[in-house]
Amino acid sequence: MLLEIGFGAVIGLGLSYVWFRNSLSNRFKHIELEAKAKAKAIESEAELFLKEAKVEIRELKIENETKLQKKFTELEKQKRSYILQLKELEDQEDKVKLFEQNIVQKEKNLQLLEDKRKETIDDAIEVMQNVASFTKEEAKAYILNKVEEQSRIDVANIVRRYEQEAKVDGEKKANYILAQATTRYAGEFAGERLINLINLPSDEHKGRIIGKEGRNIKTLELLLGVDILVDETPKVILVSSFNLYRRAIATKVIELLIEDGRIHPGRIEEIHKKVEADFEQKTYEEGENIVIDLGLYPMADELVRLLGRMKYRASYGQNALVHTLEVAKLAQVMAAEMGGDEKLALRAGLLHDIGKALTQDMGGSHVDIGVDLCKKYNEHPTVINAILAHHGHEEPDSVESAAVCSADKLSAARPGARHEVLESFTKRVKEVEEIATSKPYVTQAYAINAGREIRVMVNAQKMSDSEAVLLSKEIAKEIEQKVNYPGNIKVNVIREIRATSYAK
Repeated sequence: MLLEIGFGAVIGLGLSYVWFRNSLSNRFKHIELEAKAKAKAIESEAELFLKEAKVEIRELKIENETKLQKKFTELEKQKRSYILQLKELEDQEDKVKLFEQNIVQKEKNLQLLEDKRKETIDDAIEVMQNVASFTKEEAKAYILNKVEEQSRIDVANIVRRYEQEAKVDGEKKANYILAQATTRYAGEFAGERLINLINLPSDEHKGRIIGKEGRNIKTLELLLGVDILVDETPKVILVSSFNLYRRAIATKVIELLIEDGRIHPGRIEEIHKKVEADFEQKTYEEGENIVIDLGLYPMADELVRLLGRMKYRASYGQNALVHTLEVAKLAQVMAAEMGGDEKLALRAGLLHDIGKALTQDMGGSHVDIGVDLCKKYNEHPTVINAILAHHGHEEPDSVESAAVCSADKLSAARPGARHEVLESFTKRVKEVEEIATSKPYVTQAYAINAGREIRVMVNAQKMSDSEAVLLSKEIAKEIEQKVNYPGNIKVNVIREIRATSYAK
């Protein structure tokens, strides 16, 4: 029994030993595996760190190489710059040396000239001593006297030149003073010749013409190109403009508006179009009546219309149509007395100033415009010669042309026929308008307020607000340079956009 127990105990111990040993073996294997895993992880991490270190080293190397290359490039540029500067300095030194050489050479030349001058004087003194028995001192005195005489001549020439310049400047100053005086005196005279008076039914109509916030009077002035004056005079307004045709249209428009009673911008534009069309028809009829009365048919319709329009044109205060009729009838009588063609002289006299009907709109010489018109409509060569000859562009080539030239001078010289002051004023105002209309994108320009203000309308689609400001300064600058005028001239550039639609 005990043996069995002992044997069992031995077997149990053996089994326990085997189990313990297996357990330890397994445990060691597990630890070994963990250690291997950690070692592998450490190895992988070390390899990763090594790769990252290599990448950083490579990037740092590239960066350093780039910096070095950039620095090298900068140094190369500096080197080239220094080389160029050095070359420029060398060139400057060469130029300075050349300049110094030139100066030295010029000094030598001057010295040579001075020596030659002295030799010439000495020779002259010696010659005079030998020829005229002059002593050295007498020869010097003679030469000095000659030099003094020559100097007096030079001084006299200088004085004469300055006197001439002073005379010219004095004449300019005198002309300027006269121009200022006549221009200022022109105010009263221009008021008589350049103003239309319109009677109103009541003073209430003044307010209606002005309109709410002045919109009616602004529309009238912009559209008609005149200056409308509303003052304290009861039942009266004034229409002012140097252009007789525009002033006549404006007067008629305002009279019709007062008669109609509806005064607003839309109605003003409507009546203006109607009156303008009526005036065109009226001027044609007036020209037609003149041609019929004088028995000068046929004549081109355009020339007939322009003859009628000359009623609204003045030259030196003299009505152009009245002057034209005077010249035509005087030329007819003179041509008849000299055995010429009466009808041809009458026709040439009637058309000699036809260009004046367009000068206010087109600008330029009325002679050139008249010649172009008559050539366009195949007028007689004598008519064209009379137009050119009456202002000296050609010599008269016939009795009829000579008669027109004489008749033109007689009509102009008649006492009271012309007024120079008014013409200078109208010429100045026309010049101001022409300066404005010569600019690009300007549609209309009107001088108002006795020529002290000009209103310029521009194409709003082609010009911005900023460009309009620049245009006003440009026009003002050109007026300052080209036109003589007293006081100031205000330049208003107006840029307006209108949108119109119809409800149907």
